[in-house]
Amino acid sequence: MAQSTHADRPMYTIYRAGTPIVIDGRLNEPAWVAAPDVGAFVFPWYESGKKEQTIAKMLWDDNNLYVSYICEDAHIWAEHTARDSDVWKDDTVEVFTAPNPNQPQAYFNIEMNVLGIFLDQFHPQGPDAPVPGEWNGEGIQIKTQIVGTLNDDSDEDEYWILEAAIPFANFMHVAVHTPPKTGDIWHLNLNRLGGKTNEQFSQWSGSRTPQPQFHSPDDFGRVVFSDKTSPFWR
Repeated sequence: MAQSTHADRPMYTIYRAGTPIVIDGRLNEPAWVAAPDVGAFVFPWYESGKKEQTIAKMLWDDNNLYVSYICEDAHIWAEHTARDSDVWKDDTVEVFTAPNPNQPQAYFNIEMNVLGIFLDQFHPQGPDAPVPGEWNGEGIQIKTQIVGTLNDDSDEDEYWILEAAIPFANFMHVAVHTPPKTGDIWHLNLNRLGGKTNEQFSQWSGSRTPQPQFHSPDDFGRVVFSDKTSPFWR
C-alpha cells in the first residue's frame, strides 16, 4: 500500500467545548452549533447509488473526546443490539484513532450503529497483527436520533444523528498525554458505512486501498487539540 504523507492528509482543529455537552443526540448546545465540521466525506470505492452526505464535528474537554455525526440516509437500518456484535453490517459511523504520533500503527476503533450499539477494539501493532481481546473501552456514552422509520424500506427517511463522548482515559496506555495538551496531534479518521439498502463507504480521510478498508492507519487524517473554545468567547 502506498504510504501517505502528513501533507496529503486532512487536518482538523478540535476546539474545547465552551459550554457543557449533554449526550442526548440533539446537538443543540452552543458549543456544537458553533464548532466547524470536518468537511465533506469522500467515497474512495464508489460504484453506484446516491452519495449520502455526512456532517461530522469534534470537541473536547479535560475528560472526553466528543464526536457528532448527522447522516443523510433514505433507508435507515440496524439490527444488532449487543455490544461488540457486527454493527458494521448496519448503518454505522466510526472513530479510528492512533493517539500517539510516535506509534502510528497502535490504533483504536470504535464503531457505532444507529441504535447506539458499539464495537471497540485496540490494535497495538497495526491492522495485520492479532487483536488482543482484553481491551474494552469504558465510560463511552452514545445517543442517537432518527428522522425517519427504522428498518422500513417502504418509505424514504431523512437522516439520523449520533453523538458520543469517549473518555480520554481509554487511551492513556498509548497517548502521549491524557487528557491531551494544547497542540497535541493525533492521527484519526471518521468513517461511515451503509446498512441494508444503498450501502456506501465514506470517510473523512480517504483510504488508498483497492477494496473497502477502514483499517488503514497510514491514511488517517490529523487532528490538533486547541485551547480555543467553541463558541469563540475568548
